[in-house]
Amino acid sequence: MTTVAVDSPQIRAAAERLARAISSAEPVAPVRDLIGPDDVTAAYAVQRIGVRERMAAGARVVGRKIGLTSAAVQRQLGVDRPDFGVLFDDMNVADYPAAQRPPLLQPKIEAELAFVLGADLDGEQLDAITVRGAVDYAVAALEIVDSRIARWDISFADTVADNASSGWFALGAERLSLDEFEPRDIAMSMAVDGEIVSTGTGSACLGDPLHALAWLARTARDLGDPLRAGEIVLSGALGPMVPVRTGARVRSELFHGTELLGSVDFALEEQ
Repeated sequence: MTTVAVDSPQIRAAAERLARAISSAEPVAPVRDLIGPDDVTAAYAVQRIGVRERMAAGARVVGRKIGLTSAAVQRQLGVDRPDFGVLFDDMNVADYPAAQRPPLLQPKIEAELAFVLGADLDGEQLDAITVRGAVDYAVAALEIVDSRIARWDISFADTVADNASSGWFALGAERLSLDEFEPRDIAMSMAVDGEIVSTGTGSACLGDPLHALAWLARTARDLGDPLRAGEIVLSGALGPMVPVRTGARVRSELFHGTELLGSVDFALEEQ
């Protein structure tokens, strides 16, 4: 694998191509022709440029999202690790009207468990036990994923560079204490317009959503940007994602055994 220097013209060109997709609301060609399909360092360098430019424009970081937590998707892209992206305040559907959120180009939707942190995760030991203690509460979540890459023709580097194919997110109202349930044991059901389109379990997310959170905590710490109290973490898909069209009404429910733990609703309105 040839590594692209993080200050190279190819990095800037890839970032500019993705920015053009956002400004024009038109998908663009993959960026792997510029940075390679699996150059992790280069892909995150492109992502960081996009994050800096969003912050310079006034967007505020409110958390992170974890992607590629499914073994099947990892095999499809030929990788053996998850990836992550950054959540901004204007991605939260509860806080901003659709017209003020980033434009969606090719949206899909997936059901997740989100964690809201009550403590920083910047210590030496960051395993599932440690991160569990840092979680203030969990909520049902829907992630409206999107790709600036035409036809979702993505390699690992393409999705990382594209802020882990992020779009919007919706959080449920019920705040769940981790004293009440084990994240790996939950079951999920997601319906679109009343028809169940996706089911899954907590164990589908790296074996346990807390394992995904621990992976992110270590990765963010090692990159010098640790997770902080108050941040939202979307821990990864619990089941398959599906395309979503304008006008669709989506509901995800999380169960622990037969008990309904929480739910979240979302309707995709015109932008």
